[in-house]
Amino acid sequence: MNTENLPVDIKILIIDDDIKLCRLVRDYLSPMGFEVDAAHSGAIGLKKALSGHFHVIILDVMLPEMDGFEVLKQLRKESDIPVLMLTALGDETDRIVGLEMGADDYLPKTFSTRELLARLRAVIRRYYHKADTQLNDEYSIIVGELRINNASRSAKLKGDPLMLTPIEFDLLASLAKAPGRVLTRDQLLDAASGRDYEVFDRSIDVHISSLRRKLGDNPREPIFIKTVRSVGYMFIDPKGQGQ
Repeated sequence: MNTENLPVDIKILIIDDDIKLCRLVRDYLSPMGFEVDAAHSGAIGLKKALSGHFHVIILDVMLPEMDGFEVLKQLRKESDIPVLMLTALGDETDRIVGLEMGADDYLPKTFSTRELLARLRAVIRRYYHKADTQLNDEYSIIVGELRINNASRSAKLKGDPLMLTPIEFDLLASLAKAPGRVLTRDQLLDAASGRDYEVFDRSIDVHISSLRRKLGDNPREPIFIKTVRSVGYMFIDPKGQGQ
């Protein structure tokens, strides 16, 4: 895989209560273009990790409040973000447990900065190669944890199938193909044209309302679909545009 397919600004979260180590990692990686944030407890680290703002997590096993294994367990319920675990020197048990629970790789706490960089690049490359393969071979559209397959006319959110009506699928696919762009009701009506169901101008609102419920999307604080008053609807750009 070409590095061109990797995120341009890679954001790293290190979860470790060793403040000096976190500072060392930040000082080493920042000049290379990485953005490094830190959390010094398991609970705070998990909350940050689930924010969706990072590309890779460096996770220590021994943490206050919640150990690294529990953080990884909870994280894997909602995210497949790459995780590089830090283990005690020579502790094979920690390495095996971490890998079995879903860690992508591990490093002993006595790691060299060069090895850290090499392993970070490797897990990120593997993860985004996998994502690109899914995008090309299985799913037509992937936006965060929402995956839309045009070939099978199906969609999943956080790995769970969405039970969509035909028109709801057409509306979701049309909006997701144009993130950050407002689609008028007429344009959404056109997206549903040629199907064997009746769609009228204002009924679009009803279908969008139903679609939002199935996405768990609050119209007052939308994550996916934003209402543009008197015009239509917009799928929120995951990069933050148009919000």
